[in-house]
Amino acid sequence: MTLRLILYLSIILVGAYIGYKDFVHKNILDKLISIQSISILILLFVMGIKIGGDKEVISSFFTLGYQAFIFSVFSIALSVGFVMIIRRFIFNKNDMTDEEEKEGEV
Repeated sequence: MTLRLILYLSIILVGAYIGYKDFVHKNILDKLISIQSISILILLFVMGIKIGGDKEVISSFFTLGYQAFIFSVFSIALSVGFVMIIRRFIFNKNDMTDEEEKEGEV
């Protein structure tokens, strides 16, 4: 398991390095969105086959679906909440510096 994680991270880092250094031709970069979309569709199809073939997953589908729904709702709600809190903190900080600069000009 650890070896796979290292492999995945290495592949991501190599891809990021290649993209950063502009080693890929512009024509290929323009086609990457299509390649990514097709790859994701194939991945989802294969995952569907794998899930459909597992009888335990099918028998506990509603329990797993309920748990996944609750988990996703809380993940989304907390993510949005934290972004709003951080955004207010950052914008309040910037607003204060703008107001202080205006006071200094008068």
